[in-house]
Formats: sequence, structure tokens, C-alpha cells
Amino acid sequence: MIIKKEKIEEIKNRIKEIDKELIKPEIIKDYKKYKELGKERNYLQEILELYEKYKRLVKEYEDTMKIMEEDESMRQLAEEELKRISNEKERLERELKNRLIKRDPDDSKNVIMEIRAGTGGEEAAIFAADLFRMYQKFCEKKGWKIEILNTHRSDLNGFKEIIFYVKGENVYSSLKYERGVHRVQRVPVTESSGRIHTSTATVAVLPEMEEGEIKINPGDLKIETFRASGPGGQYVNTTDSAVRITHIPTGIVVSCQDQRSQHQNRVKAMQILRARLYEKQKQEQQEKLAKERKSQIGSGERSEKIRTYNFPQNRVTDHRINLTLYNLDRILDGEIDEIIENLMLADEKNEVTTKT
Repeated sequence: MIIKKEKIEEIKNRIKEIDKELIKPEIIKDYKKYKELGKERNYLQEILELYEKYKRLVKEYEDTMKIMEEDESMRQLAEEELKRISNEKERLERELKNRLIKRDPDDSKNVIMEIRAGTGGEEAAIFAADLFRMYQKFCEKKGWKIEILNTHRSDLNGFKEIIFYVKGENVYSSLKYERGVHRVQRVPVTESSGRIHTSTATVAVLPEMEEGEIKINPGDLKIETFRASGPGGQYVNTTDSAVRITHIPTGIVVSCQDQRSQHQNRVKAMQILRARLYEKQKQEQQEKLAKERKSQIGSGERSEKIRTYNFPQNRVTDHRINLTLYNLDRILDGEIDEIIENLMLADEKNEVTTKT
């Protein structure tokens, strides 16, 4: 892959512009703008560092080729080294290409993810727990932190619903591709005859909105407290620590009970509400744009079956890009990078389709 020098110069010039902006008094006083510019600078700097690393690998590859040609006794060692360099070079090429894709304004944001059991009863709840574990492992590998905001357990320790917060670098840019309906095909633990069942779980991925980014009129909120019914510390079931907030104009209802105090639950519930209100606004805008763009990725429509996890064949298929992989066990262990990378590239080319 050849990256045009003009593009690298463009990035370097943009970093210089940002550096000038960051020392302006009016920008320093504007926390939101200052933070946005800081994130953009970090993102661009990471691209430059990847590019420099890529150039070093290219040079290392050329030097190793010369050694192999000039010294026959070193051929075997050189071939092994070339293989290692090639694999790393290909990985960096993919990452650089993904980084240079035109960015969504929300790509640098943290996210709130919501996983809910769909059709399939108890098996759907167990599958929802499997998906949560998959994302948990993926986030661990990325160095991202997870905080559980609210849970609703099923009888067999699955999740009827789990809402959690993911914090890290450019979280939304990767996880936004996970929203939609996920389908599983396997023999459930609840099935005695050994028949394969199909169940589903829905995943919502909401970019985090900080206070001030979404205006909420306090008069539009109905706030109720109730007794928590799940994990939450020693005071669970003894105090009205759980909080339910209804946004009257939209009818959006948010409940939070996993924090230890009513105040903490209220703060987390407002965090979820801001994200849902922003997502609602964003979806309304996307619906208008959808008439002009035939292929969309992650529009958030719950009716979209984006991916199937087939246990008997150890197979995972992402229907939006017709990608099939035979490493279901590794994918459920958090290794979803290959899927996300392919979705990013397809998104850039508008080659994504949605199948139901």
C-alpha cells in the first residue's frame, strides 16, 4: 500500500493548526472545543506514528531481502524474518487504511451499549450473556474499560437486558458496527431432544453525550424511585435506591438499579437518557439520508439481522458484507477485529447491504 505524501503533509499541517488553536485563550476557556481538538490531535498523531512504523518495516523488509540474496547461508533465517515482517506490514496497512477512512463525527466518543434478549426465551437471554462476554473480552484486548450500568438477569443467569459503558480511545469508531440483531443457531441447554434452535439478541450502540451536548428540560422529566431487585450492594431490596426516568416528550424510559445509591443511579440513568435522545435525533436524520444512500451500516434498526453465529459448523456470517468465518470459538472470545476491519472498508466503499 502506498500512502501519498500529500496526505501525510496534510495531516502534519492540520496538527500544526490544532497546536496553534490549543494555546488560544478563548479555546482554553471552551472545555468542549478544547477537548474535541485534543482528541483530533491525538488521532492524527497516531496515524503519523503508524506511518513511521510502516516505513521502518518496509526498510527492514528491503534490507532482509538483500541479506538473503547476498548470503546463501542466511537464507532460511531471512525467509522466516520476511514472513514475520510481511504479516506485520499487512496488519499495519489495514490499520492505516482504516484510520484514513473519512471519520464519523462521533468516532472518538465513548459508548453506552445495550444488549437485550430477543426471540427464543431463556436461550436468547443466555446468548445475550455470550455477546456481553464477547464484547468484554474485545474491550480488554483494546485496553478499554467497561462499567455495568444496569442488568436484568434471567432464571439461568443469562441477561434479559444488560446496559454498560465503554471508555477508551475511539471506541465508537469500532463498536458502532455491532448494532442490530444478532442471531444464534445451536442446541440450547434448555433443549432435551438435541434440536437446533434459532434465537436472537439485539445490540444498541449509543455514543456518549456529556452534559451540555444534549439539552434536556427538567420539566420534561418524570423521575420515580423504586426498590432494586438485583445486585447493588448490601442495601439492595431495603431502600428505594433504583431510579426510573421518563422523558415525557419522546416517551423514552430509562431505569437504573445497579449502583449503590439513588444519586448514583440517577446520574447513570441521565447518562443513558442523553445517549438515547441523541441516537433518536441521529436516526431521524439518517432516515432522511437513507433515501439517497441505498447501503447503510449500523443504522440502529432493530429489525436488521446483521450477523449469524452457527455453533454446529463453528461459523460466523456477517450478512451486511457476505463475510463468513469458521472461527466462532475465537470470535466469541473477543477476536472480532477481522469482522470490524472488513466492515470499515466496506463502509468506505458503500458496499454494505442489510439482510433480514
